[in-house]
Amino acid sequence: VYPKKANMISTGRILTALLAASSVSAFQPPQPFGTRRQQTRLAASSDDLQVMVNGMPGPMATAIAESCLRRGLTLCPTAITGPDIPAQTLEIIDSDTGKSAKVDLIPSSATEDISAMVSNTSLENLVAIDFTHPSAVNSNGDFYAKNGIPFVMGTTGGDRELLLENTADAKCFAVIAPNMAKQIVAMQAALEDLARKFPGAFEGYTLGVTESHQKTKADTSGTAKAVVDSLKTLSSNDKFTSDDDIIKLRTDEDSQNFGVKPDALTGHAFHTYTLTSGDGSVEFQLKHNVSGRRVYAEGTVDAAIFLAKKVKEGLTEDGRTVYNMIDVLEEGGM
Repeated sequence: VYPKKANMISTGRILTALLAASSVSAFQPPQPFGTRRQQTRLAASSDDLQVMVNGMPGPMATAIAESCLRRGLTLCPTAITGPDIPAQTLEIIDSDTGKSAKVDLIPSSATEDISAMVSNTSLENLVAIDFTHPSAVNSNGDFYAKNGIPFVMGTTGGDRELLLENTADAKCFAVIAPNMAKQIVAMQAALEDLARKFPGAFEGYTLGVTESHQKTKADTSGTAKAVVDSLKTLSSNDKFTSDDDIIKLRTDEDSQNFGVKPDALTGHAFHTYTLTSGDGSVEFQLKHNVSGRRVYAEGTVDAAIFLAKKVKEGLTEDGRTVYNMIDVLEEGGM
């Protein structure tokens, strides 16, 4: 585990020219997001939930811990931090409500201490939230599965297919998603629906993607990769690769030139996706520009509440235990 100072967003404007290429009814989820009845059901499962937030004192994990307090959840008094972070007691304070809690951080290198922590922690009504480092994604996922700890994996990177496979095989309950901002997830779902309905609608168009994040974000945006998959289907473009062709901006100068304000340099996610016709006469752009981390923190807490509810319900007939943020939205976490 290693604290990750990256990844969070607050809602920005979306230029919806691309979405306008379909009818208004193009995106039709199985049921409306967030009806009053669904919201009541989702909230009711959070009363006795205890949340272990791993990755503090990283800014994203800390923002999530603050959101937990703001939402009336209990923080687990112990959590895991990076191997090079000294053991310490961190006081979490939510500035909105004034609520506070102290959490003892245990370095991931202190394996005996972590084993003792797991032995001494009641796993009943416990959900772990992971915002650590891409290099720790798979080992952390295996740790949660081995110990039967339901988890929300917000950390991007790692071998995602292996993570999903191992978690499902272990029958460990989890929400695994590259993006926890609910509005952006809804946009991704709309794009996926467009790609299914109109594959090749933009055939012959070239795709360009630029994403800017704070300089501490180590990997290419998982959100950008997911959006690119849909845009590749729409444009019948198999040559564009996320690792080679997405332009990553990670310096303050480049980010500011891209439109990021100075006070958002330490926490932002600005993405622009462009489809240009072969003769250059037509251009479609999709943007989502987000400053800060709060919208991600709130979505992550919704995912934890959703997961606690699924754990209480137990295994269903299909035996499914691994979910994503679309499932959270459809359950009423909007």
